[in-house]
Amino acid sequence: MKNISRRNFLKLLGGGAVATAAVMTGCKPKIASKAVEEYKQQVEPPVGKMTYRTNPNNQDKVSLLGYGMMRLPSKTENKDDYDQDMINKQVDYAIEHGVNYFDTSPVYCQGKSETCTGIALKKHNRKDVFIATKLSNFNPATQSHEASVAMYKNSLKELQTDYIDYYLLHAVGGSMVEFNARYVDNGMMDYLMKEREAGRIRNLGFSFHGKQEVFDEVLALHDQYHWDFVQIELNYLDWDYANEISKSNVDASYLYAELQKKGIPAVIMEPLLGGRLANLPNYLAAELKSHAPERSVASWAFRYAGTPEGVLTVLSGMTYMEHLKDNLLSYCPLVPLSKQEQEYLHKKVADRIVGLENIPCNDCKYCMPCPYGIDIPAIFVHYNKCKNEGTLPRENVDKEYAKLRRNYLIGLDRAVPRLRQADHCIGCGQCEPHCPQSIRIPRELRKISEFVEELRRSQEA
Repeated sequence: MKNISRRNFLKLLGGGAVATAAVMTGCKPKIASKAVEEYKQQVEPPVGKMTYRTNPNNQDKVSLLGYGMMRLPSKTENKDDYDQDMINKQVDYAIEHGVNYFDTSPVYCQGKSETCTGIALKKHNRKDVFIATKLSNFNPATQSHEASVAMYKNSLKELQTDYIDYYLLHAVGGSMVEFNARYVDNGMMDYLMKEREAGRIRNLGFSFHGKQEVFDEVLALHDQYHWDFVQIELNYLDWDYANEISKSNVDASYLYAELQKKGIPAVIMEPLLGGRLANLPNYLAAELKSHAPERSVASWAFRYAGTPEGVLTVLSGMTYMEHLKDNLLSYCPLVPLSKQEQEYLHKKVADRIVGLENIPCNDCKYCMPCPYGIDIPAIFVHYNKCKNEGTLPRENVDKEYAKLRRNYLIGLDRAVPRLRQADHCIGCGQCEPHCPQSIRIPRELRKISEFVEELRRSQEA
């Protein structure tokens, strides 16, 4: 089934299931997704039950749930208007329930994440939390020694701390030429190793997105640099299908095994693939719920990511309190998945998700900001959501075409303002090099723009 075509996949699924999903669901804005509604039904997570993993290199006792400060809550529909009071409240709640690992970056949340994180953590005992941030010097203008050092020092300032527990070279994987330009040729590796010796960096590692040969070569530098940890993308879809979804990606099963060989702890990112594994197609969500009615769909992905013993912590970008509570329920304490349950996710769920042929966007926002104001992730998320739910309007196929067309266009306008939609892309390509999934962004935007234009023309006819 692994190489099933979309047409054969839909035949296997059955037109009735797709039609039923189309009638029962519409394309709603992300904030009102079925996953959020499901989270609201969860019970209060217990205090004092967090599962911890011990870092074998320094005996750090790290919470299995790590707080990714990447998708912070906003006060208004303006996503850049971050709600510091709510951020503080959620961080307080997380710490109360045992979370002690907080991951940020100078580029997250339009450059505001470190500041928000520093404010939220300031009132807590510094020794009780582990702070992780990154050297995010993607732009050539930030790759000189002076500019990279300035970025590192500014992280300390914004986070209001005099040391960083877990410091990462951000998004390694494009090429060794790029790796050397960002970290070696400018003397930054020598500098960071001295900072580690001085105790201002407690653990030094890298996050990986990209080509296997780059991963292998950078990991082989372990003898020279002594990587204390490595951050990889791991979930039940990427375990065996990352390379199939995007040829430039590497299966998580390979990455994890290589780290295990060297005894390097793994920090996990994208356990939900930007929310895709929480907002599964209705028939798959119903199937998971039939196996464990008391658990959310997302909990399967979190238990999967947390089950391997070599995993130190699993990061989650938790925008809403409901996200946080549901994830706490998965890890307070963790009930590891059995081999049978893991096999079920591999063969019965992941296999069918691959057949949907979605745009592999994780909503990481590395492509943002677009110089022309286009909300690239929101456009892809809306498209994927409707495709997963079987509500993409297909003329001459759907009896409910007029209704589905209307729902798609209304949902799109609610999720993405008109001036930020795909038809405003000029194809400059500035976004594409920053995409960890190697999506051909201008091409996909052009396809969606043409699709939407056809829907609007048929609506007016």
